[in-house]
Amino acid sequence: MTDAIRRGTIQRDTTETKINLTLTVDGQGTYTVSTGIRFFDHMLELFTRHGGFDLDLTCKGDLDVDQHHTVEDVGIALGEAFLQALGDKKGILRAGYFVMPMDETLAVAAIDLSGRTAYAVDDQVDVPIVGDFQTELLTDFFEGFARGAKCNVHVKTMYGRSNHHKIEAIFKAFARAMRGACSRDERMKEMLPSTKGLL
Repeated sequence: MTDAIRRGTIQRDTTETKINLTLTVDGQGTYTVSTGIRFFDHMLELFTRHGGFDLDLTCKGDLDVDQHHTVEDVGIALGEAFLQALGDKKGILRAGYFVMPMDETLAVAAIDLSGRTAYAVDDQVDVPIVGDFQTELLTDFFEGFARGAKCNVHVKTMYGRSNHHKIEAIFKAFARAMRGACSRDERMKEMLPSTKGLL
């Protein structure tokens, strides 16, 4: 592991979305986020601040069709940015988890930057829309992220009343879990956190 800035820059252009994204893993929690979905922007801003990352993200998607392409593609691009920024992954903790209270709600997130794609989402959200966000797309975001980052993502709302809080607690827990997984272990800075020799 070097002391180089861990940064990922992704440009993803399809017929459905155009995304420009720059992520700095060891940041200050600063952000400029614009996806055209204000509630989604808010969740990405929370993720950035609580993770201690820096994120500059613009996405122009076909929102006249649906929110699906925007949400999924942003997940993929953000995951790809982490994969790029972490390089060979030597010296990182690799796995992270966090339990996040959000007033009456409690959420859990667990991450393994394993090189393998898997995801499980249990959000307990029981309304189709929160703010301007189609809530069923929460799973699509985390599936996209897991594919882009080649990692395991598990998020779960344990209990809660407010659907806004359920989603917000998940994003905050996800941020803190990613922050832990990306953290450097000085004792093992030249070692890959795997016995396989490959992540």
